[in-house]
Amino acid sequence: MQSHLFRFAERGGAIFSPWSAVLLLALESSEVIGLRVAKLAGGGVDAQHEAHLIVSEKIEAVFEVSARLMSGATVINVINGFREQVAANARRLSKNIRRDIDCHERH
Repeated sequence: MQSHLFRFAERGGAIFSPWSAVLLLALESSEVIGLRVAKLAGGGVDAQHEAHLIVSEKIEAVFEVSARLMSGATVINVINGFREQVAANARRLSKNIRRDIDCHERH
């Protein structure tokens, strides 16, 4: 359950909300980093695919951020966009890990 402070910052109510959003992005990203390191450590085709995905996401992010900022997006909008991408990666990687564990337990 999210604390009151996190909900307040996400709504943009705090004067330091950009910093709160950055903090949340950092915390959420650390989970994805751990999941990705585990996937890369496993090696094989899945690790190669994940490595390619990591690089391509970073390249796309550079262009996306540039375009969004030039079109008038605020920094908080850009950060929240990254948080959505991080959340999607966390869901994808968590689902894959659960699938791999289930497959391993059957064999």
